Amino acid sequence: MLRSGLFRSGMRRSWALRQCVSEARFPGKRWLVAGLGNHGMPGTRHSVGMAVLGQIARRLGVAESWARDSRCAADLALAPFGDAQLVLLRPRRLMNVNGRSVAQAAELFGLTAEEIYLVHDELDKPLGKLALKLGGSARGHNGVRSCISCLNSSAMLRLRATDLLLDHIRARSQGPPSSL
Repeated sequence: MLRSGLFRSGMRRSWALRQCVSEARFPGKRWLVAGLGNHGMPGTRHSVGMAVLGQIARRLGVAESWARDSRCAADLALAPFGDAQLVLLRPRRLMNVNGRSVAQAAELFGLTAEEIYLVHDELDKPLGKLALKLGGSARGHNGVRSCISCLNSSAMLRLRATDLLLDHIRARSQGPPSSL
């Protein structure tokens, strides 16, 4: 009984999410933030991107609004962020094919590779160390390689820190500083 209630609730959220997507382009800036990882394997270092997205969703007050979207095989949450909107994405696929979900969501929301942030683990860095990288190679990371292949671009910004990510998006949304 409880399961069917949860299913209906999820269906309503999914329908509401589809309505947001089907509306005319969001009037402000939109960014896709994808947490790469292996669906169904929480708590592993390889799924840290999904854990970071959970933290971001909590900080932005949308932790309860995740909705499964079959069009991109992912869980999505839309979060207001100043004048911008963040599309949070947790693929429901294995890491090696996360790029399919990212590319399908980018197409769904009309976003380019430059408007996508990838949050993922970096096994050759000590746990807790942060890195920010724009474009370049996948450096052996299969999830990033999948995104580069599916988007036909390596222009995504890749990072591994909640605060750093939100600060960077905020700065990019505001554009260059105005001169007086």
